[in-house]
Amino acid sequence: MADGNELGREAKRARGGRTQRREERSRGAAVHRPYIVRGIPTYDILSEESLVRIERTAERILAEIGIELRDDAEAMQLYKRAGAQVTDQSEGIWRIRFEPGMVREILKTAPAEFTQHARNPANNVQIGGRNVVFAPSYGSPFVMDLDRGRRYGTIEDFENFVKLSQASPWLHHSGGTVCEPTDVPVNKRHLDMVYAHIRYSDRGYLGSITAPERAADSVEMSRILFGADFVDQNCVVMGNFNTTSPLVLDGVTAAGIRTYAAANQGSIHLPFLLGGAVAPLTIAGMVAQGLAESMSSCALAQLVRPGAPTVLASFFSSMSLRTGSPTFGTPEPAIGSLVMGQLARRLNMPLRCAGNFSTSKLPDGQAMQQSMMSMMSAVQGGANYVLHSAGFLDGLLSMSYEKHVMDTDMCGALHAYLDGMAVDDDALAFDALNELGPGQHLFSTQHTLRHYETAYWDSALDDNQPWETWDEQGGIDSARRANTRWKKTLAEYEAPPLDAGIDEALRDFMARRKGAVPDMWY
Repeated sequence: MADGNELGREAKRARGGRTQRREERSRGAAVHRPYIVRGIPTYDILSEESLVRIERTAERILAEIGIELRDDAEAMQLYKRAGAQVTDQSEGIWRIRFEPGMVREILKTAPAEFTQHARNPANNVQIGGRNVVFAPSYGSPFVMDLDRGRRYGTIEDFENFVKLSQASPWLHHSGGTVCEPTDVPVNKRHLDMVYAHIRYSDRGYLGSITAPERAADSVEMSRILFGADFVDQNCVVMGNFNTTSPLVLDGVTAAGIRTYAAANQGSIHLPFLLGGAVAPLTIAGMVAQGLAESMSSCALAQLVRPGAPTVLASFFSSMSLRTGSPTFGTPEPAIGSLVMGQLARRLNMPLRCAGNFSTSKLPDGQAMQQSMMSMMSAVQGGANYVLHSAGFLDGLLSMSYEKHVMDTDMCGALHAYLDGMAVDDDALAFDALNELGPGQHLFSTQHTLRHYETAYWDSALDDNQPWETWDEQGGIDSARRANTRWKKTLAEYEAPPLDAGIDEALRDFMARRKGAVPDMWY
């Protein structure tokens, strides 16, 4: 008879086997799902009358107040030739006003849906329509984990997050500036970031937008990867552009938009609105302003190259009126995201909005409660491209290793949620009840045996054991489980193969570009 130690080892092996099988099922469920095709309807909360009032207010903002354009004479000429009223404010600054309906007419050339090609064609994503694409968080100067705390991000951290995103079956896109690699010069780090996406992921990615020449470098590296002719006819990289709210389009942003659009590459047009600071406190006013800013920015891409892939976008955030601090994951901006979904569908344009937002400083209950509030508004509102789907903490100042894992697990659950419910003879399961009749459990029925491995989404992170078992195993909480998981994922990570000739050409391009200019650290 086996002694207690042997029984303990057998139990541990059994638990390990179940865990491994659960992880395999969790990974396998998304192998052939490069993006989600929505199986449930969007949640439309405003009436036709209310939507028209918001649209008319946005048109009034564009016609009576206008957009201030700074330091891009070529963009000014594009707007002017299209019929906008241009008023000189001072040298290099123009006020651009649009007659009602003008911007909406320009945007009719924007594709309602487009493909962003990945270097692995199996990972191409379809953006627009009923499609949903999850990408990791973007732009944090700091990173954090439970072992080393909060610190400035490095290129190693950047590469780690690209690897973690590539390893997750629940993300579909590699993202862009997943954290700032502050150990690389400011004017050269874009080369290392784009290369990391290409080298360590075979999914779609975002390029640089911080200077027109960096945008051009991102496009050129994509040409090396895909071929110049292919890039001219297909979207392979996108740029994520912010207006300077309220109602300003600066020259760096405008020139970057022109660079991507001229190359037929995608552009996302995002006002970052903080209620009470750079936008009205009231959500309706914030939505109207955001719609005006994003539409006028999207129009520039269409004026450069009609038909260039273009994404309407919004980032709504509230503010603590006691302290003036931004707040994320609160209910009012979530409502705004739902409304933006309705407005984007009326424009027949793809939408980026919301994400796993939180102001929490740790991957804790606050973090996940706020994240779910915000993320559900994206998936219910009809967002097509959801940046900030994994890792967002500290009001976007920090990218968290543990929260990345926790968020991607949530994204897995959202795959099942967005699938909706099948209603056919097999799903209605009359035979399952009929097989053994009243009063009998269904564990052994043929229906249960056919479906038990696939009927429910199975988290690879949650602990659903009895309290006693959990306690005996050390009482490990979710954040510490996530800490173990990201380390294991990185230890087991293998980069997808990259053609040696393309890799050499990319490295040569980077070396030449870096050697041409001195380092800049600010």
